[in-house]
Amino acid sequence: MILHVAIPLYSGFTALDAVGPYTVLAFVPDWTVTFVANEPGPVTDDQGTLTLAATASYTDTPSPDVIVVPGGASTFTAMTDRALTGWLASAHEHARWTTSVCTGSFLLGAAGLLTGRRATTHWALLEKLAETGAEPVRERVVHDGQIVTAAGVSAGIDMALTLLAQATDDATAQAVQLAIEYDPQPPFESGSPQAAPAGLAAQAMSLISAVGRSR
Repeated sequence: MILHVAIPLYSGFTALDAVGPYTVLAFVPDWTVTFVANEPGPVTDDQGTLTLAATASYTDTPSPDVIVVPGGASTFTAMTDRALTGWLASAHEHARWTTSVCTGSFLLGAAGLLTGRRATTHWALLEKLAETGAEPVRERVVHDGQIVTAAGVSAGIDMALTLLAQATDDATAQAVQLAIEYDPQPPFESGSPQAAPAGLAAQAMSLISAVGRSR
């Protein structure tokens, strides 16, 4: 099956939110992954040090098969970007899957796509997701019909592999996982609030806030 994947970029996106799923899905023969924005050109991430090029505009990409929306330090500012949210609402009507990584789910909410849907986001903002009309779910990847959301940052890789398996077969997704040697063996068991040592969440939040202030 040949699919076209579109990843919208906006100033202040989180790089791994976009590049993780891109790396998984771009490995598939005959699949096309396009970075899009309101206008083609460079878009800088939330660290201010990495720039990706959008090679197509929203107008150029009206009906992708899959949409992957990254989160980032500027997500809540981007929620007022009518060009972005309007494109999401319109493109969603044609997409097989409309997906998000981390706080990208808030952009789906701003486009009116999460009302009554089960969805997830970064652990620090999960309960706030209810303000978009969604039912917050504390899971790594949440699939609710055409909408698929992933938790924080690295969960985008898991989501992309999950979608790939559904679009093709388990063997293809497993082959890509092996090709990119995605074999997580973290040195610490602190990747979730439930597993992290007491007090670490506050330190993590200070790091997140520092990224936001740098933009």
